[in-house]
Amino acid sequence: MAKGRVLIADDDLNVQELLSLYLVKDGYEVITVSDGVEAVRQTRETDPDLLILDVMMPRLDGWGVCRAIRESSSVPIIMLTAKGEDYDRILGLELGADDYVVKPFHPVEVVARVKAILRRVKQTSDVAKVMEFEGLTIDVDRHEVTVNGDVKALTPKEFDLLAFLAERPGWAYTREQILQQVWGYDFVGDGRTVDAHIKRLRQKLGAGDEQPWSITTVWGVGYKFEGQQGADGGGRQA
Repeated sequence: MAKGRVLIADDDLNVQELLSLYLVKDGYEVITVSDGVEAVRQTRETDPDLLILDVMMPRLDGWGVCRAIRESSSVPIIMLTAKGEDYDRILGLELGADDYVVKPFHPVEVVARVKAILRRVKQTSDVAKVMEFEGLTIDVDRHEVTVNGDVKALTPKEFDLLAFLAERPGWAYTREQILQQVWGYDFVGDGRTVDAHIKRLRQKLGAGDEQPWSITTVWGVGYKFEGQQGADGGGRQA
């Protein structure tokens, strides 16, 4: 049985073949496409466990694919880019990508990142836990977040980040601690990665819009989650 299904979207056939070779060798099922429109279609039809998206593709670029996918799916996304500028990396993270790899890369690095992301997704889903605060429920077992009864669509990384912070309300974490605990020791990034995900979380959850809980910036340190207890005592872990 395959470890998981990975969709590779890249108009460079050499990249497709190289990544496919290493992923299949490691036990993954692989689907390849050469343009963004086909990437969106295949994602909706085949329900892959993870996407690897090149930024520069015909018909629809990687940014457009990421936007389209995030309208209905939280499937993990790794972006491939030939550019190393911070703008490209931050844009991908703000659009909902979970990780990025700058070309040229070694396929072993990409496979390692695929394994790390899917491992953390599985670990999170294997833990039966519900955290409840006034107006906010984080159901780790179902990988579901509701705000005042409304289900919010979060990416796997956004969910992991929220669950990590909410597990210890009032506890301030540095960006480095968050990177290590949520992204893993093997993630190559900086504090702006955390900042981009915090920004998206706040936007999606309406944090700060007169909610009785918040994701607070601790100046000179990092971030913390602050929440009022629910009617049953709040912060319940099942």
